[in-house]
Amino acid sequence: MNIEQYREYCISKKGVTEDAPFDDTSLVFRIGGKIFVLLDLEEMRINLKCDPEKAIRIREEYPVVQTGYHMNKKHWNTVPLNLISEDLLKEWTDHSYDLVFEKLPQTIKMELSK
Repeated sequence: MNIEQYREYCISKKGVTEDAPFDDTSLVFRIGGKIFVLLDLEEMRINLKCDPEKAIRIREEYPVVQTGYHMNKKHWNTVPLNLISEDLLKEWTDHSYDLVFEKLPQTIKMELSK
């Protein structure tokens, strides 16, 4: 999956916003103002939020997946875009989105669900 396809997938999700708060080589995708994907345009990798137990299983099964670069190592994985299948990238991105959405305040969730 190339960067543009991945970007399109992320912004197609309900309520997602995109910005570049850190530098011009990193895109951030948010739901309700909270980050669920950090995309490194230079390194062709993404940081995804993940359930801690699932994060460990993924890293064990897919050695190219590392602990979250510059993120909480327990809750984030760094995934190379070009070494993981499109189906897995979408599955893991959906998981990240769902985790962040579930932690949002009820009022924001209701607003995003309209």
